[in-house]
Amino acid sequence: MSDLSGIVKAYDIRGVVGDQLNADLVRDFGAAFALLIKPDSPSVVIGHDMRESSPGLATAFAEGVTSQGLDVVSIGLASTDQLYFASGRLNMPGAMFTASHNPAQYNGIKLCRAGAAPVGQDSGLAEIRDTVEQGVPEFAGQAGTVVERDVLADYATHLRTLVDLTGSRPLKIVVDAGNGMGGHTVPTVFEGLPFELVPMYFELDGSFPNHEANPLDPKNLVDLQAKVRETGADVGLAFDGDADRCFVVDENGDPVSPSAVTALVAVRELAKEPGGTVIHNLITSKAVPEIVAEHGGNAVRTRVGHSFIKAKMAETGAIFGGEHSAHYYFRDFWRADTGMLAALHVLAALGEQDGPLSELTREYSRYAASGEINSTVDDQVARQLAVRDAFAGRNGVTIDELDGLTVDLGEKGWFNLRPSNTEPLLRLNVEAPGEAAVKALTDEVLAIVRD
Repeated sequence: MSDLSGIVKAYDIRGVVGDQLNADLVRDFGAAFALLIKPDSPSVVIGHDMRESSPGLATAFAEGVTSQGLDVVSIGLASTDQLYFASGRLNMPGAMFTASHNPAQYNGIKLCRAGAAPVGQDSGLAEIRDTVEQGVPEFAGQAGTVVERDVLADYATHLRTLVDLTGSRPLKIVVDAGNGMGGHTVPTVFEGLPFELVPMYFELDGSFPNHEANPLDPKNLVDLQAKVRETGADVGLAFDGDADRCFVVDENGDPVSPSAVTALVAVRELAKEPGGTVIHNLITSKAVPEIVAEHGGNAVRTRVGHSFIKAKMAETGAIFGGEHSAHYYFRDFWRADTGMLAALHVLAALGEQDGPLSELTREYSRYAASGEINSTVDDQVARQLAVRDAFAGRNGVTIDELDGLTVDLGEKGWFNLRPSNTEPLLRLNVEAPGEAAVKALTDEVLAIVRD
């Protein structure tokens, strides 16, 4: 077997279907996953998104699993957080077939152990890759079986037990599913709630005919923003392709930053468990740890990436965690990320009071931010060192290298400069008290990075 490093990523397996991924290879991945988890688990739960290639690849993976004597529970069409729910509720390892927000020609596999515990390079993916590259050993025993099970209603019920929406005032909500799995989950989750739903692009279509299912890119929010303004809606929600991330826009069509959502949800979770720990990665707004502390919580900072967040949540017993990329993690959801549960918290907070969302979220949005700015560089290390040297000797400046380079200039703001793991890029995020200060600091750092 050839080198698989190009598709076995830090957190998942992902590649172009027909070129990098095919049924035979995926069957081997299924068998290798079965060998990894066989000592602890006799069964695997499998779900897939709406991409044209997903059902066939999921079937091939199931064949690989059963070829090693393990059984499979197939939940069919699912969002990624629905698969995590199944893994947690059934206490089974899981495999989700999706390429999230990537274009239509891609697909991939997100893997977890029983209880939705993540499988990354350091927790099984490297071993799976080695097994496939070296050749999966044949199993002489009896093959496993495949059964089908629908968990969508149970998933929706579980989410609604975690957020009380019974006292909400009626809300008009525009939801842009981007032809992704939000079109599958939202109708069931919202059923019976006091919401007037205005659906956009709910037709499941892995060719993404309307726009990419990647709300992190502002151009993919334009349709949602226009529809919120046109209909006079109270709020707009946009889900990515596998519906594990959710972005929010207010009644004016203006985006609500994921940091503000993190702070809002943290306050609600801390109200249920005073003194609890909240995880945030180092690119979330400085407002998040400030607000957590003001509400009696313990804020813990981590590196970027779901494996770091989930590991730190397990270590600290954290009740909640949030990232700048709109991934939100809940202890009561097996420490897994679910954009839908975060969205329900936002809707509950909005519905509990009479003001608009823009007014509600203003208290959680204290600073201006640049967003992530990518620069292509020849030498990531050299450019980072140049930036470090430029700021290290200044009064009042502190520097840490938990994840890339973070430079804190006190009241003037802070920035983080991180290398991409897969491309020759440096990623810059800047936050400061106002837009002018953000621009000045951004320009200064980019002048060094792009010199």
